[in-house]
Amino acid sequence: MSVNNPIAPLLADNRTLILDGALATELEARGCDLTDPLWSAKVLIENPQLIYHVHLDYFNAGAQCAITASYQATPQGFLRRGLDEQQSLALIAKSVQLAQQARADYLATHPQAAPLLVAGSVGPYGAYLADGSEYRGDYRLPQEEMIAFHRPRIAALAAAGVDLLACETLPSFTELQALLALLQQFPHLGAWFSFTLRDSQHLSDGTPLAEAIAALQGNPQVLAIGINCIALENVTPALQQFAALSDKPLLVYPNSGEHYDAVSKTWHPCGNDPHHLINQIADWQRSGARLIGGCCRTTPADIQAIAERCKA
Repeated sequence: MSVNNPIAPLLADNRTLILDGALATELEARGCDLTDPLWSAKVLIENPQLIYHVHLDYFNAGAQCAITASYQATPQGFLRRGLDEQQSLALIAKSVQLAQQARADYLATHPQAAPLLVAGSVGPYGAYLADGSEYRGDYRLPQEEMIAFHRPRIAALAAAGVDLLACETLPSFTELQALLALLQQFPHLGAWFSFTLRDSQHLSDGTPLAEAIAALQGNPQVLAIGINCIALENVTPALQQFAALSDKPLLVYPNSGEHYDAVSKTWHPCGNDPHHLINQIADWQRSGARLIGGCCRTTPADIQAIAERCKA
């Protein structure tokens, strides 16, 4: 069975694929309290229509790909809230349906925008731990246990009809290996792999970037690779390393420019020009970025600015 690659046509003729922006911090800006181990997955239970409206706002801003609200949605996490596996898998499917409905409603009035994609978010094991370890990668699970952790969510996302998976904010080489092994069980489904980094040459767990990328090269299910949830000043040197090591399409969706304290779970300004993200787009494209969006603290206004800059 051949791998479905929905991003290839959107990257034809040297075009840039515009991803959406932050979900959780945008939900917080709209009144949600996410001081909870479930983070944005909590809103799937409490106010799913708000997630739909955020997706729709990103499509209205020019995004061509919505990333589902399943980053921290796992049967293991929902079990702590008293939900059984069937209820948990239904919520993961709900995350896909909300993005698909937003896409359908947007295309009903903007048919020329097609095709638009829905990427199923697969957050790392560290996100389930909710202790900031997705920025350290200092957790260890045997590969079979890691596969068992990720399998139910990926199966639910696939069954709900995502166009591809977004394996994102990955800090760990052993987790990367487990996800690649698991992906073989879904041979039609492609994924992008997006990492957190210790520096421009190492994953957060210290694995040399060259070793991680070598594991991805040549795999037809790996549709794009790159970085997300990264400070703006680290983007260009990291992209240059990726470009030197891989011929896969590169993606980047960094944070807004503020810095996150994973211990206090708070954001702190770092003195950047508020338009600094937009001013770096050309550098990222020169460094090979083909899929560009935003992560924490970015907004629909940021995605609109990125879309307009890339069109220009």
